[in-house]
Amino acid sequence: MIAIKDLKVDLGDFLLRDINLDIEQGEYFIVLGPTGAGKTVLLEAIAGLYPVVEGEIWTDGREVTGLNPEKRGVGIVYQDQILFPHLSVKENISFGLKAMKCPTRDIKPRVDSMAEVLGITHLLGRSPPTLSGGESQKVALARALVTEPAVLLLDEPLSALDPETKERMQRELAEIHRRLKVTIIHVTHDFEEAVALGHRVAVLNDGRIVQVGTPEDILRQPNSEFIARFALSRNIFAGEVSDAGNGDAFIDIGGIKLMGITELRGRVHLSLRPEDILISREPLQSTARNSLEGTVTNIADRGAVMYVTVSVPPDFICLITRQALKELDLRKGVKVWTTFKASAVHIF
Repeated sequence: MIAIKDLKVDLGDFLLRDINLDIEQGEYFIVLGPTGAGKTVLLEAIAGLYPVVEGEIWTDGREVTGLNPEKRGVGIVYQDQILFPHLSVKENISFGLKAMKCPTRDIKPRVDSMAEVLGITHLLGRSPPTLSGGESQKVALARALVTEPAVLLLDEPLSALDPETKERMQRELAEIHRRLKVTIIHVTHDFEEAVALGHRVAVLNDGRIVQVGTPEDILRQPNSEFIARFALSRNIFAGEVSDAGNGDAFIDIGGIKLMGITELRGRVHLSLRPEDILISREPLQSTARNSLEGTVTNIADRGAVMYVTVSVPPDFICLITRQALKELDLRKGVKVWTTFKASAVHIF
């Protein structure tokens, strides 16, 4: 559906380069990265809002690199919605259709149909200043989708919403995508958002794509220390790998050896997700081949869950529920055991 080949965009103080992506028809594709990584620049280059220095952009089998934005079949929605305050919701949604010179007789049924899909029929007579953040976002989506774009570009569409509205809008975006089957490229810095919505994810950093894969790939198989940290692996170590036989490996991370599964040898990095570590007051009877005694040195309260730091040393950060914290009677200074499988240790 969308092919981006060796794309380069030069803004003087920022360079987007070596961008290669293939996005399938009907895919919900996430571009994920920290602030300043170039996510919006990439989105606006696809939309035709920035000149391309090198490379090609193809949509639905045709090259659109040199076409004006209105000829690309692309709709774009920004985080601040940018609705026209002097127009009603109905007029905002129909704006693009009128600009395309859509026959007048077709505009009302298309607006009504899209309003029904997004559940905003009751808002059609309202003006934008009277809308909530979630309502405004739905109107902006309706305005972009009513023109039936080949590709919908979403630039941090949920970042300005409160947590409850954001969670609801995630569900509604997934449902809209399921019903309309439109190809979506969604830019965000929020990893949880990427996991909730994306079929696949491209991680962007400093103007380059550094990994592409499913959310599970990015979460559990980061290919660099940057991605491991960005995906909140929390436990990231450097070490030396040696052969343990039977396809297993020892990883010496400075004073202790962990069991892992890898064909790599020599200096490596490894990551271990906090939810993959079990905490107990006594050694567990388990098939897991890593079991280490340590001391609780910190407990970080995150509401329903807690991050418990256990110093072996080094420090391991573990994720448990508030209920588990009470049942284990964990507090600073308590001796505990941390247990995790060799397969949970990702080595890169």
